[in-house]
Amino acid sequence: MKKKTLVLGASLNPSRYSNLAIHKLVSSGQPVVAVGLRNGEVAGVNIETEKMPFEDVDTITLYLNARRQEEYYDYIVSLKPKRVIFNPGTENPELYQILRKNRIAFENACTLVMLSTRQY
Repeated sequence: MKKKTLVLGASLNPSRYSNLAIHKLVSSGQPVVAVGLRNGEVAGVNIETEKMPFEDVDTITLYLNARRQEEYYDYIVSLKPKRVIFNPGTENPELYQILRKNRIAFENACTLVMLSTRQY
């Protein structure tokens, strides 16, 4: 099943996990959009620097630490994703509460592992 995914904290650096996730999502046929600090392109996906009003986002996969996530709380909720994935190092109890309040599912998991084991 195709799940449009927003990679939040996307990086142009090929050694960063967010970059690897974009490649893996694209190669598995998932539609991908991305927001990061610098404009650019990874695996044919444009990285936006603004909080774009993407439509039909199923999953947001986070690559920002808890402190850096704060400025995105309202943005994340506004996109009405079905779920948010907190990759290792992005765990954030404050955001968990916001997501629960807005009935948005979330999990602490690794997007790369989920894709590799076909649990995405």
